[in-house]
Amino acid sequence: MLAGHFTTALIAKQKFPKGILLYFLIISQLQDILWFTFHYLGLEPTDPSDAFDATLSNMAVDMLYSHDLAPLLFWLAIAFVIGKLLFKSTQIGLVSMVLVFVHFVLDFFSGHMHHLFGAGTMEAGLGLYASSTYLAILIEAIFSIGALWYFFRGEAKKGIIRTTKNKVSIISVFAYGIIFMSLIATRSFRELLSIPEFDLGFNTNMPTLIFTYAVMLYCLNYFVPKYKVA
Repeated sequence: MLAGHFTTALIAKQKFPKGILLYFLIISQLQDILWFTFHYLGLEPTDPSDAFDATLSNMAVDMLYSHDLAPLLFWLAIAFVIGKLLFKSTQIGLVSMVLVFVHFVLDFFSGHMHHLFGAGTMEAGLGLYASSTYLAILIEAIFSIGALWYFFRGEAKKGIIRTTKNKVSIISVFAYGIIFMSLIATRSFRELLSIPEFDLGFNTNMPTLIFTYAVMLYCLNYFVPKYKVA
């Protein structure tokens, strides 16, 4: 899941205003940030290497350390310590743990296959990106719509006023994520656009993913705080 994780950060900030939105956005994507890091450390290599060849259904990676169930216990503890130390709040530490755990739950239903600890151990996910890609995207879209509805409804109850333009901007960030995934669900950009084989040295898959996450994070951190209180 890509866009859906960010919705949990918006709700966390709404319910626990002592925290910082940027922090919640980052911690909601902790496992994916770890995945990017472990990819470059050679611990979780991700294929295909070329962004133009990649689809959700053919992306192959064993997320042993970043996403599997056993390491999750360690990342939950780390999230608690970071939240508690940064904000001097046990509550924010616990919320951080919840965001990391919810990331795992959402990936269970809409994401790559995860395991207890390694590909040969008990499966801890449905693996719908590979087996039923469009169903995985539909699950993410439904979750994102529901979470955004809950978020905007909660703001209205608190007397928070947003312009239509601002709401559209926030929703568009999530729509972009869903549309992007739909475009490359089972057909690569090379296939869709008849792109010839070439190597410019920067068309690799992982930098493209990191750029997508960074843009979404930046846009949400920019648009979400722009509101007025009645």
